[in-house]
Amino acid sequence: MCKDCGCEEGNRRTYFGALNPVKTNRPLKKISLETNVLAKNDQQALENRNWLKKHNIKSINMISSPGTGKTLLLEKTLELFSAKKRITIITGDQEESFDADRLQNKGATIKQLNTYSSCHLNALMISNELGSSVKEDTNLLIIENVGNLVCPAAFDLGEDVKIALLSTAEGEDKPSKYPVLFHTASVIIITKIDLIPHLDWNIEKCISHIRKVNPTAPILKLSAKTGEGMQDWLNYLYDL
Repeated sequence: MCKDCGCEEGNRRTYFGALNPVKTNRPLKKISLETNVLAKNDQQALENRNWLKKHNIKSINMISSPGTGKTLLLEKTLELFSAKKRITIITGDQEESFDADRLQNKGATIKQLNTYSSCHLNALMISNELGSSVKEDTNLLIIENVGNLVCPAAFDLGEDVKIALLSTAEGEDKPSKYPVLFHTASVIIITKIDLIPHLDWNIEKCISHIRKVNPTAPILKLSAKTGEGMQDWLNYLYDL
């Protein structure tokens, strides 16, 4: 997947190349292919962004590894917030509709996108939903991307805000090990803080890893299960 989807070129361009430009002996044809894939995606993302702006729809792209708690966070968000906004959620998975099924009947429009062999959503997939699943009177579009810390970070979908999520159960060092996502995120959410007493996990160490790659992004700490920190998240959404 990664050898031809374009994420290698995109991640190097957005983070590694900016820090330390890399000389490569890879065939020029491969570089050209990756660049072409990203160029098409970037153009479509621009068109998506213009359409969303025209209709005054704010948009969020949520990215994390599998099991971080994106879907539970969205369930609780809809229960507490959907009456204030007309929300559409697009949820991406390679197969099945388990996440979309959990989000049904909670006051939002839900659309499942299956990518099958692909490891991320792309801008064309989102474009196909604009005007159909994403109605013109929508206030907020939330995209729950495929669970993956690498490839989704390289693909602009036309969103206003990219949010990186990290659970306490994943350890403190993920931002340093997967820096592209956390470097480009506008907001970083630490989830499952209710588990901290039961884990060998240090919040200061985690924040230190985040700040190594992103010195300025707001960091929200919450537990969708207990409700701790949820008001900060809801306030953030309300202020978008």
